[in-house]
Amino acid sequence: QVQLVESGGGLVQPGGSLRLSCAASGFSFSNYAMRWYRQAPGKEREHVATIGRAGSTNYSDSVKGRFTISRDNEKKMVFLQMTSLKPGDTAVYYCQSINVWGQGTQVTVSS
Repeated sequence: QVQLVESGGGLVQPGGSLRLSCAASGFSFSNYAMRWYRQAPGKEREHVATIGRAGSTNYSDSVKGRFTISRDNEKKMVFLQMTSLKPGDTAVYYCQSINVWGQGTQVTVSS
């Protein structure tokens, strides 16, 4: 059974940092690209970052230079390091691969 489980969300002040984690199981993790998406209240779900099988990355313009996606193929995990967080980054963050989504983790940026 393919499963993705996110963790690491929480409440952080503007300018702060958080690291999200996604644990994968049930598929050959190293053979697939991994992605992070987010959905803010009342908005469409949007792509945040992708990491390819070999580690190539791409980011949405809104997070480029502030967020870093990485992966650990041995542990079957993908990470999203978020820095210089803004209130506009508040959203539920989802891990995604193949045709499977995690349950999401809430990130709230507020003073």
